[in-house]
Amino acid sequence: MRIRLAHSPDADDAFMFCGLATGKVDPGRFQFEHVLEDIQCLNDRASRGEMEITAVSAHAYAYVRDKYVLTRCGGSFGDGYGPLIVSREPIQVDDLPSVSIAIPGTTTSAYLALQLFRPGLRTRLLPFDKIMAAVQSGLVDCGLIIHEAQVTYEQAGLHCVADLGDWWAKKTGGLPLPLGLNAIRRDIDPPMRRELEAILLASIRYALDHRGEAIQHAMRYARDLATDQADRFVGMYVNQLTLDMGERGQKALVEFLGRGHAAHIIPNALPLEFA
Repeated sequence: MRIRLAHSPDADDAFMFCGLATGKVDPGRFQFEHVLEDIQCLNDRASRGEMEITAVSAHAYAYVRDKYVLTRCGGSFGDGYGPLIVSREPIQVDDLPSVSIAIPGTTTSAYLALQLFRPGLRTRLLPFDKIMAAVQSGLVDCGLIIHEAQVTYEQAGLHCVADLGDWWAKKTGGLPLPLGLNAIRRDIDPPMRRELEAILLASIRYALDHRGEAIQHAMRYARDLATDQADRFVGMYVNQLTLDMGERGQKALVEFLGRGHAAHIIPNALPLEFA
């Protein structure tokens, strides 16, 4: 049975699914087709229910919960760190209402976090991998960066205005910031959902148990990161919370979606539903 597994073409997702992509993890009765696209594109495709399994922004789950249920594994959480607001010249947080900020997508978790952090800012939509260059060139004053840019912005000569993961942790008493989730389509029957989630979990375990091999596999998606930078980035977003978000991750997700709904930004996405 063919199962399309959609995820971002970046180092942490490549690391997670190394076991499946390289045949080191038994796919069971399934044939997995890896579909790699930008997270905003995946959010859009999830809104149409296109993929059997997909990465989806925590923010976007509010718009696709009628089509997908969540897995407890495969999530990316910023535990005291997260998307960054960066600028070409040093500025203060209080200056943000007077500048333009490039964002990587209107349904990304980074954008929901930005809206909760400072509502009403002036934004411009750009592909996530074009944002740093736009800030460097002066096309925009600031950029909201995700993925590998979080570990390379300083070598690009940019300055951190705010770390939204750090802000969130302080705001919520130490909860991690939910960023990416994995979801399985609702029209797949529950026993098969559990079977699929077990295979995804096996792939994540394989990567963590064979870190060097999985990092080397991830390097082809690391967008010019050095190996030590890729290892650092992967460690930020593939860890114990990725194996199982557990009570702490679930509490963080409820808090994030609940605050988004209370602020009239997103529809109600609670209670959470899992595969």
